[in-house]
Amino acid sequence: MTTRRAYVDGPYGQLHLRIAGDGTPLLLLHQSPLSGDQFSAVLPLLAEAGFCTVAMDTPGFGQSDRPADPVGIAGYADAVPAVLAAMGWDKAHVLGHHTGASIAASLAARRPALVDRLILNGVALLSNEERAHFAQFRFAPLEPQADGSHLLAAWNQRLAASPGWTELEAMHRYVTALLANPTHYFWGFEAAFAHDMAADLKAITVPTMIFSNTGEDLYAASQRAHALRPDFAFDALDGGTHDIIDEQPEAWVAAVAAFLHG
Repeated sequence: MTTRRAYVDGPYGQLHLRIAGDGTPLLLLHQSPLSGDQFSAVLPLLAEAGFCTVAMDTPGFGQSDRPADPVGIAGYADAVPAVLAAMGWDKAHVLGHHTGASIAASLAARRPALVDRLILNGVALLSNEERAHFAQFRFAPLEPQADGSHLLAAWNQRLAASPGWTELEAMHRYVTALLANPTHYFWGFEAAFAHDMAADLKAITVPTMIFSNTGEDLYAASQRAHALRPDFAFDALDGGTHDIIDEQPEAWVAAVAAFLHG
């Protein structure tokens, strides 16, 4: 299967898309500080499952143009209608992972007519303890050092944030994405931490599944989100980390397809 590439005009400049398959419209929104490349392992599987899947690079990440200033989660969500229009879609299934889940929730809460079914994969409905945990990590511009120590610092921070990691290629992809965007990679994290996820969860009216895995750092937060909205479906894979898409691609797609096919 060939993944097609496209650029479309959005509110902050051009948006880069990866497109795979022909079938039911599905939009994927990635975690920070990655790009739509996060979903490379599952694009062919989603095509086999009957989806036309678009993995969008969030504005300022991957190959999408950067806004002049931070726009927050709602601002990132405002880029989605341009993608749907360019694809000729009135609406689509939408799945977001981590920061992407916050963007997807904002879109569904404010523009429900654009969303068919919604999957929130790793929901940042954070407790004070979880916020304190994430505050330990340095979210700031990465300053190059003559001895290259900044490269190892970025690698070590990702290692510290990923207990139980198994996929070296996924780890490498994450760090190289950060290094390719050293001055602004943290905008997505800051937007997610400032986002009022509870308000968006309460406002969502479209059919929704909260999706997680027991080994990821947002598993407890995702359970908390389901307690807030027990009417939402809930599913969780066993084990894994926040690299679950690379760790268990077949199981991940099976759970996604089961919900979206209804």
